[in-house]
Formats: sequence, C-alpha cells, structure tokens
Amino acid sequence: MNIRIVKDKISKDELQKAATESFGDMVKIVVDIEKKIMAVGGELHADAGAVLLENGSSQENLWGANIYPQMSGDDMIQYTSLINIRPKIGNRSMEIQDPGVRDKVKEVILALINP
Repeated sequence: MNIRIVKDKISKDELQKAATESFGDMVKIVVDIEKKIMAVGGELHADAGAVLLENGSSQENLWGANIYPQMSGDDMIQYTSLINIRPKIGNRSMEIQDPGVRDKVKEVILALINP
C-alpha cells in the first residue's frame, strides 16, 4: 500500500481510493502540525510517520488519525492512533486528548482536503 505525502490538496475521491485499497471505508493518516502536511496510506500509522520523518519532520509534531472519506464534518475524522500515546506530554491514550493539538490536526486535514 502506497504512502503519499500531501502538501497541497487531495480530493475526497483520492482519499476514497486509498481507503478502498486499504481498509475499505477508512484511510490512516499522520499529520505534521508544524509543516502543515500529512502522509496518507499505509497499513500502520507508524509507516506513514516514518515517511514523514524521512522527509524532515520531527516526531513531536506528528499525530495519527483516520479519515472516513464517505463521512462529512466531525464524523469524517477519528483522532486515534498508537503513535499518539505520549505519556511524557500527558497523552496517555491512543486518542489525541489535548483540544489544542486536536484542533491543529483538524485544521491541517481540512486545509488539505478538497471537498
């Protein structure tokens, strides 16, 4: 399964194609909240995160999520990933618990998806 770095825009159709190739209705993504880019695809969030790290991202800026392209609004994004577990900064869950970080992740995702 290919992993694509999105720096500009990606269509919902492209996201749906990636979802169909992987999990059917969902595609895994990792967002770099500093660079405002995301990696789409891969079997594990860690795979997409590794691609971003290889391209100059820093681990502390990477957060995992899932996109459901057939959904809209808040239902489209699920802020859950194993890479989000970071006890040192207070995120002890797979879900992004800090509302500020969650908002940054959402902002990047929505800015990169063409409706």
